[in-house]
Amino acid sequence: MQEIVHVGPEPVSPLAREEMVRMRDGVRLATDVYLPGMPEEPDASPGDTVLIRLPYDKSGTYTYIPLIAEYFAARGYRVVAQDVRGKFRSEGDALLFVNEADDGYDTIEWIVNQPWSNGRVAMWGDSYYGFTQWAAASSQHPALKAIAPRVTGTQLGEPVRAVPGERTRGVEWGITYLYPLTYFHSQDAYFWELDSERRPYSAQVESVLDRLGSRSISYDQWYPRPVHLPRFPTGDPFEARPVPTLHTIGWWDNCAPLSWADVAAIEARPAWALNHFLRIESMDHESYYLDDAEEDRVEERTHEQLIAGLPRMLEPALAFFEVFVRGNGSPTDIPRVAWNLAGTPGMRASDAWPPADAAPLELFAAPAGTLSPTPPATTSTVEWVHDPTDPVPSSVPNAFAFLLSAPDEAALADRDDVVSFTTDALDADLDLTGPVRADALISSDGPVMDLFVRLLDVDERGRAFRIARGQVSLRDAEDPGRVEVDLGHVGYRMPAGHRLRVHVSSSDAPEFLPQPGTGEDPWGAELTTTNRQRLRLGGAEPFRLTLTVGPSADTAMEGNRHA
Repeated sequence: MQEIVHVGPEPVSPLAREEMVRMRDGVRLATDVYLPGMPEEPDASPGDTVLIRLPYDKSGTYTYIPLIAEYFAARGYRVVAQDVRGKFRSEGDALLFVNEADDGYDTIEWIVNQPWSNGRVAMWGDSYYGFTQWAAASSQHPALKAIAPRVTGTQLGEPVRAVPGERTRGVEWGITYLYPLTYFHSQDAYFWELDSERRPYSAQVESVLDRLGSRSISYDQWYPRPVHLPRFPTGDPFEARPVPTLHTIGWWDNCAPLSWADVAAIEARPAWALNHFLRIESMDHESYYLDDAEEDRVEERTHEQLIAGLPRMLEPALAFFEVFVRGNGSPTDIPRVAWNLAGTPGMRASDAWPPADAAPLELFAAPAGTLSPTPPATTSTVEWVHDPTDPVPSSVPNAFAFLLSAPDEAALADRDDVVSFTTDALDADLDLTGPVRADALISSDGPVMDLFVRLLDVDERGRAFRIARGQVSLRDAEDPGRVEVDLGHVGYRMPAGHRLRVHVSSSDAPEFLPQPGTGEDPWGAELTTTNRQRLRLGGAEPFRLTLTVGPSADTAMEGNRHA
């Protein structure tokens, strides 16, 4: 029987004053107000406000909002931190996503009518409390002057849905159906682990809900009969009035594909693009960084470690708000794109992403396990068996904290259900600076085939560190299908002497739900069977990896071109 951990709200910070703010339908949301100088000498004169709306307990240890609020308040901001509807101290139903636009508007309206507000509001936050910023932007409140969403997306948490007439779709995350059952079951949070060996997974859910004695309306809207409630009832954020946006993405954030989808949507809308400033850092979803000291790679960070990390987390937003909220300086003071080339220190600036000097580099897989710019002369097929009872294991226990362990994935290549292709050693440093894509012709003896492609940096000792990944699902897979796998974007320096490697497989569990082999929905499937998977190499439709690289590519790949 699964252990269920119940987590309720923590005490309100002594630096805050809690208010119950009424929404348009009468529901009241628990809201902490932090004023500069609190608690001894609060400054209640009108000033700029930073709003943070989140479902993770505004007073909780996990998101340490009181420390963040204190940091903003020390810079003269009034800070409002709010439990979203239905969560912790707030009233209403715990229903994912769909109330955040109206509740965001109503909260901003409440703020601008307080004596300590000067009518200017900014928003800041990660993940779901990055999503609440996009929702507020969609509501078009005129007082919202700037937002700073980090590691998030407008389609955050949305289940994968098949598009009629298309054979390909995304692969479902393991967290998708668990999230509304844990964080969004009700006011409090209830944490439990899915037993990946017990199918159907949906039956485990019903067992847990029976023990809790209540259902999750957020889960029930998605499974088993989805109800598509609009998350932006007043319209898509990118069709609304543009709001100056500092948009932060992590190279190793598992939610980065959602962020990059929003970047593409913004770039297609000139007015939004003019107000969009991109910041890309070498971090994951939980704000672990590639260059963290070993002593900082701990699951439970100390108070001192949290305090030490605040400048890196908050100063970029403060500089942005100084221009777009306070009106000090010029928009040209903020880099259009600020980014870290992983493996090098500091942030770089460019006018666009990818940088102007980036160019494509194609690499082709060959039967001998090589990866080079030269396509194979003949056509062949590589095969492996997907066994849903023994899937390829995910490389980290917490997909949101990849850099906490930054694992060596070399051993995965020893599995029979993982196919690997590797370049020769690089002759010089190679900078990867843009999108990565794999094109493949695949088939299976089963009805559905998932294809996972991982790009790794292999050092001189043979350690393999993942730097990009993507996955796609093909229906009617008995008939060969051409698929394009989006591995996201990369900013990474491959040192001379290292090799690029690709891992190809059909699973990555439990981070992604493994296909049962029968064609049934993975969440509800009870029976499983093995499938034989096939990947074409060479010929007219080879397995091809397209990288985006800096100007040093020709020198770096010189030895590989003659392989």
